[in-house]
Amino acid sequence: MHRYIPNTDADKKRMLDTIGVNSVEDLFHDIPKELRLERPLKVEGPLSEMEMTKHMKELTSKNKGVDELVSFLGAGAYDHYIPSIVKHLAMRSEFYTAYTPYQPEISQGTLQVIFEYQTMMSNLTGMDVSNASMYDGGTACVEAAMMAVEATRRASIVVSKTVNPEVRKILKTYMKFREVEVIEVDMADGVTDLDKLKAVVDKTTAGVIIQSPNFFGIIEDVVEVEKLVHENKANLIMSVDPISLGLLKSPGELGADIVVGEAQALGNALNFGGPHLGFIATKSKLVRKMPGRIVGQSEDVEGKRAFVLTLQAREQHIRRFKATSNICSNQALNALMASIYLITMGKKGLKEVALQSTQKAHYAFNQLTQNGKIKPLFNKPFFKEFAVTSGVEASHINNELLKNNIIGGYQLDQAYPELNNGLLFCVTEKRTKAEIDQLVGLLEVIS
Repeated sequence: MHRYIPNTDADKKRMLDTIGVNSVEDLFHDIPKELRLERPLKVEGPLSEMEMTKHMKELTSKNKGVDELVSFLGAGAYDHYIPSIVKHLAMRSEFYTAYTPYQPEISQGTLQVIFEYQTMMSNLTGMDVSNASMYDGGTACVEAAMMAVEATRRASIVVSKTVNPEVRKILKTYMKFREVEVIEVDMADGVTDLDKLKAVVDKTTAGVIIQSPNFFGIIEDVVEVEKLVHENKANLIMSVDPISLGLLKSPGELGADIVVGEAQALGNALNFGGPHLGFIATKSKLVRKMPGRIVGQSEDVEGKRAFVLTLQAREQHIRRFKATSNICSNQALNALMASIYLITMGKKGLKEVALQSTQKAHYAFNQLTQNGKIKPLFNKPFFKEFAVTSGVEASHINNELLKNNIIGGYQLDQAYPELNNGLLFCVTEKRTKAEIDQLVGLLEVIS
């Protein structure tokens, strides 16, 4: 039945006898029967190579992405332009097939890439150090919360409801099993309610998580939050869009202790949901609490520039109970793409991307809301995303837009039931005036 698995019936019996069970099915006794499939998979019979190739092409042709459609969808994953050099360099075999630098002395190229990535992310965020990389923005935020808990020996994390809803869900899941209390703070006009934040932050708080620009694209008042957090000797954790740092003050300038976020926008494609790239950076005082690995620069015995794994706090390198995290891999290829993107764009290029995204988003917002049918949900300064509402169901609007080859906004009532008919639109530097005007024209008709 499984022609590529060489175990004979005698082999299977010997293994089962050694384990002490009667059948393979006994290995799954912990899984409730109602959750088991109890039937063969509905997979068609064997196909020839030509037939399989044709079949797979037919399946993939059903997918439509940002190459075929115009996207105004953001909410954590963004359609920015990726220079062709990113893919050309990242797909070289020495990068594309390399896994992880277990033998630093012969992995100098991989280590240098990580070192350069860490340096650029530290400069971008205004932090002292960045680690190799994280799985995604959600897990990076969780790791930051764990760092705050370990550093303060407190068991309470405060998070604003303006933080990405998916990130908050991941945070709650992890913290539940760490026996850490997660306190959510309500919002007011699309930003963190400072009065309610002041009511819950105290001497038992390990860290406060703020996203700016937040989930609605609005720039938060981090200055007031920073004062409150540090008055209570807690850690300020900022979640940021790295593209926004081309224009806005860095988290380091604002007094953040730990910075996290999703770096997919830095040269990584949407990939229908992943893989993406989380980043985490912090001040020197917390470096030994940071998960993953940190690459440092040194000299070899001949006095030449060399790279080494300076800190290796993961369970594969040190005793499990001393590990800072169970992260057992990193997104090195994605981090490489981010590095190539940042090097290619440079300071001026990144600023231009951020500026164009901001200007085009504000143009779209002004055009959409000028006739009164589409109304703004909030009255706050925003970066490249904005929330609006109308008298028409958000799902209906998106369905009509899709008929015209446009991916509409994020339906806000999925995560915020009180924002009925709300849509979160995103406009990046890729969107043209003609595309924005088409969106505006269609919404005037639909609404």
